[in-house]
Amino acid sequence: MSRKTVFSSNQLPQHLGDRDRFSLWQDIHVAEIWSVEYDIAENLPFEATIEATAVGPLVLGQMAGTIRHATRKASNIADDGNDGYLLLINRADTVLSGAQAGREYGVGQGEAVLVTASEALKMSGADRNVWTNVVVPRAILTQAFPQIDDRLALKIGAENEALDLLKRYCQLLETGRPLTSPDLMTHATETIVDLIGLVTGAKGQAAELAGLRGLRAARLQAVLAKIADNFADPGISAQGVAKELGLSPRYVHDLLQGTGISFSERVLELRLQRANKMLSHRHNDDMRVSEIAMISGFSDVSYFNRCFRRRFGHTPTSAR
Repeated sequence: MSRKTVFSSNQLPQHLGDRDRFSLWQDIHVAEIWSVEYDIAENLPFEATIEATAVGPLVLGQMAGTIRHATRKASNIADDGNDGYLLLINRADTVLSGAQAGREYGVGQGEAVLVTASEALKMSGADRNVWTNVVVPRAILTQAFPQIDDRLALKIGAENEALDLLKRYCQLLETGRPLTSPDLMTHATETIVDLIGLVTGAKGQAAELAGLRGLRAARLQAVLAKIADNFADPGISAQGVAKELGLSPRYVHDLLQGTGISFSERVLELRLQRANKMLSHRHNDDMRVSEIAMISGFSDVSYFNRCFRRRFGHTPTSAR
């Protein structure tokens, strides 16, 4: 059954001062929702309200108030083990800016971004902000879209037609009669997940090729295949891939620009994912971090360490 809960600063003891009420609110938030370090606006009274509607395993949430900064570090992740994805939709005339997966984002009113609770996250806004979260467990979203992490921290424009439909569909579920039928609950869950795939372009190469036709689509597919096959080669370059495929470097960059992920971003992400996977496998315990970095395509270990920490929120050594 879908159900709605509300957690508001108005429910806290009114005799407490702003800072004490904020501290108590954050303690309850960490204990009952997830572990995040918040900062509040200095020039406004503390206010914060969270509304959450559960739809099967998903949660449709609304957050409003004078929360100005939100930070989730490796220690926060270890505290609660939350690994779900959040599609964050900005509902105020402010800008919510942040960073994750080595990318920075800034989303204005009506825009959105996909983030994950399983990696370090930073977000900043104005003195008063309002946003929506569509929270999906990792297992569900990765099963539907195995390459979903490629879409993290990429801005989704307010003109995105699928995003508009998702907003309206979620509003219907939040304001309508609670769902009681298991079949309808499953249908609603699958619909939301499918819409998130359309919103983010998370359906892998098929999604990236959407809207492209004929030769241009085939060329993009060939470029993506070359990158996937050769990303561990320290000498890989857009110029080299272009030459192998008989294209111009500018055309290769143009093709990739349409996917939202540049050549260098793709190569770096693939290398980091390989290194992270190798570091987490026990049969590689005898290998040095520097060896794994080089096998993954990095020629500079210091650069690898910086990129790895920025991407995953912890050092390569602590990933073992």
